[in-house]
Amino acid sequence: MTTPDHFQTGGAQKREPIFNLPLVVIVLVAALLAIHAGLEWINPASAESIIVEFGFIPGRATLAFAPDRLADLLSRANTDPAALHQAEIVRHYQLWQGGAKLWTILTYAGLHGSWTHVGLNAIWIVAFGPPVARRIGAARFLALFCVTAIAGAVAHYAINPIDFTPLIGASAADSGLMAAAARFIFQPGAPLGAPGGYSRSASPPHFNVLAPSVIELLRDHRAVIFIAIWLITNFIFGAGAESFGLAVGPVAWIAHVGGFAAGFFLFPLFDRRAAGQGEGERI
Repeated sequence: MTTPDHFQTGGAQKREPIFNLPLVVIVLVAALLAIHAGLEWINPASAESIIVEFGFIPGRATLAFAPDRLADLLSRANTDPAALHQAEIVRHYQLWQGGAKLWTILTYAGLHGSWTHVGLNAIWIVAFGPPVARRIGAARFLALFCVTAIAGAVAHYAINPIDFTPLIGASAADSGLMAAAARFIFQPGAPLGAPGGYSRSASPPHFNVLAPSVIELLRDHRAVIFIAIWLITNFIFGAGAESFGLAVGPVAWIAHVGGFAAGFFLFPLFDRRAAGQGEGERI
């Protein structure tokens, strides 16, 4: 007598879980969604205060260490519409007070401007976070997320030191996770290392393949194409999102580049494959 598949016993096949995601990825996405739900639930004035308090504002840090820059900004406000807009933000939020608030170079990544904003970032975390989390573990994964978020804020500050528009969103950290995944997912035996690309038969051990050096990786045309497409689309939809009607305000695409670069070049510092097996990747 043949036993129906759903009544198999003894050597029954292991069922695939509905959500095949590492717990740390689920918790991170849930936290981002919960934070935004909280911002949507409270009154708009309180939500705005939280964004100003925990969003990263480059100009606020600049004024904390170089207060004379405010006088320069105000002197240009009469002739420069952009300077006038920035001066109005400074006055409205009294941003010369309270110091640099250096914690905001990380906390900004937990805030988002809309459900679309947080939803897109959640999708990218779900897409590229799992292979990285499975390879380096939960603690290192969260550390990498934080470091790439900070790198994004630093890159944004380097280009916009006197900008007073709050920077929010996990996009820079998402970009860092994408870059970290690119360091190994195209290698033979990795999830995208097969000639035909993704294979459903890939299992967790496939995430532990030896990662190549940057020079070796750049010899892989799939990795190069992936990086090139990311850079081009980031520029087009980042630099031009407002013009195309894809965003209600400027998109900090330089922050994305900073996060991507940090994830790409700093990945060896977080790679458990190198630390645990003695023969790890090379920078």
